[in-house]
Amino acid sequence: MNDTVVARPCWTVLTKKAEDKIALIQNELVQARTRLESLRTSEQRVQKMYDEYREGLTRADAQSLGMREAMNQRQFMSQLLTLMQRVKTDIIYTENTIIGIKERLMLAERERIKMQTLADQNALAVQREENKKDQRRMDALGVMQFNLKPQA
Repeated sequence: MNDTVVARPCWTVLTKKAEDKIALIQNELVQARTRLESLRTSEQRVQKMYDEYREGLTRADAQSLGMREAMNQRQFMSQLLTLMQRVKTDIIYTENTIIGIKERLMLAERERIKMQTLADQNALAVQREENKKDQRRMDALGVMQFNLKPQA
């Protein structure tokens, strides 16, 4: 019956895989956050453009623009509103994507911790076994020295 505990490299390999997965998910999170910031910047630009055209149209009404020019401006403002709605939809989608990525990151971190714990437990068990072996060797050596001592 051999109860020898051996180091299992599988735990360190699995820990490394879990760490790699976390790195990939973190990279994905950074990209999603960058996209979200870009979308928010776009939203601000479109909103500013819309506000400027609306202000220009109300000023132009006072100067009574030609019918065709006023219609063109209104059509452009309508297109800006459509674009703004599209950007808002993309922002919501990206925010939801970020929430999903964070959940995946949390699960991956849990898995990494589990693998690291198993690797640590295995290393500790191997160390304990080595300590027991060393103690047995020391005990055997002590007994041998005692038995080899000349008896008076």
